[in-house]
Order: sequence, then C-alpha cells, then structure tokens
Amino acid sequence: MAFPPNYNQERNNRARAKAQKALDKQNEREDKSARRKRVRAAEDPAPAPERAKTEKR
Repeated sequence: MAFPPNYNQERNNRARAKAQKALDKQNEREDKSARRKRVRAAEDPAPAPERAKTEKR
C-alpha cells in the first residue's frame, strides 16, 4: 500500500514557494528602484537639497 498523503508537508511546501516568490518579486522591485536612482543621479549633477533651495528663490 502507498503512503497516505502528508497534507501538512504539502501545505508547507506551497507556503514556502509562495514566500520565496514574494521575496524574489520584492528584490526585483528594489533592484529596479536602485537602477532608476542611479540613472537619475547620473543625469542630474546637482544634489536634491541644493536643487530645492534654488527652486524656492
């Protein structure tokens, strides 16, 4: 006779996969954000606080 299904183990495997997928998605979002920040910093020579001071005048 075959072993009975272990539902708790299957549920834990699904939860682990779901958590890993969410973590991968969050890391991808952070990487994209960091790339955008690097591009903006390279395009804009003035730091943000100085730029804000000149815009107020």
